[in-house]
Amino acid sequence: MNARRHFLKGALTGGAALASAALASDVCARETHTRPADGLGLLYDATLCIGCKACVAACKQANDNPPEFSTQDQLWDTPLDTSGYTFNVIKMYRNGTMQTKDAEVDGFAFMKTSCMHCADPSCVSACPVSAMTKDPVTGIVSYDADICVGCRYCVVACPFGIPKYQYDSPTGKIAKCELCRHRTKDGHYSACAEVCPTGATLYGKTADLLAEAKRRIALEPGSVTQYPRGKLGGVDQSYEGSVGKYLKHVYGEKEYGGTQVLKLSAVNFAKVGMPDLPPNSSASTSETIQHSLYGGLMLPVVVLGALSFIAKKNVHDEEDSTANGNGENQS
Repeated sequence: MNARRHFLKGALTGGAALASAALASDVCARETHTRPADGLGLLYDATLCIGCKACVAACKQANDNPPEFSTQDQLWDTPLDTSGYTFNVIKMYRNGTMQTKDAEVDGFAFMKTSCMHCADPSCVSACPVSAMTKDPVTGIVSYDADICVGCRYCVVACPFGIPKYQYDSPTGKIAKCELCRHRTKDGHYSACAEVCPTGATLYGKTADLLAEAKRRIALEPGSVTQYPRGKLGGVDQSYEGSVGKYLKHVYGEKEYGGTQVLKLSAVNFAKVGMPDLPPNSSASTSETIQHSLYGGLMLPVVVLGALSFIAKKNVHDEEDSTANGNGENQS
């Protein structure tokens, strides 16, 4: 029993020492991946959002998702967050008397929650079977249920909490926004942007959307400008509107290595539920560590060798102890 205890203790100590030594070695993270030049995405402008949730309903219809109820009457689709059956939801910031829209004090504001389609997505990096992939041209992060093994590593890895697991599915399935990529063959685009009455959600190439976002935050609050609707660069559905008091920050331009869904707001992004993230993705660091530890199976081979040595040493120690014990008894 003592020998087994010594073996386990030695194995754990040896394995930890080897892993620590490997991690302590000079491991430089790879460069964070960048957005594809023609990557597609969305620009969400909270100052234009009226909270009608037409985007939520359109997303449900486009993806054949059932309603979710958060009230007892169960008359209306009332999801409180994204889920395995809700890929897009509008949340509300509230403060004090809520008298003024887009005011942090005594005001209210809206924020759209859906997949950000990261330039260097953690969900893709964490998936062991490539069920999550990022298209090299469009940059859309998509999911293949036929490949998925239901490990849910993507759920844990995403800093935005977007991939969700359908626990009531007999086979298990992850679900998330895929920018309605299944609708492009019919000449459509993201349903949320197609139906938005104010252009608060705008679809297009991320590079063009970023330019549009920067144009808006450079405008004088209260001035009048043209706001496009639907698809940027598509059929002209623009209208004249008054410019809000934007934060001088395009969320998603640099966060987490950049995302293909960009956001504008007049209220602090942290207060409307967006995480404060570094400019580098965690995938760039985690993949480097994994490849350093397991590249060429070096670490597993070293650990196996160390464990074998420890096992043999403990066996010899036990034999020597037994022999000595027998000698003492005989005397």
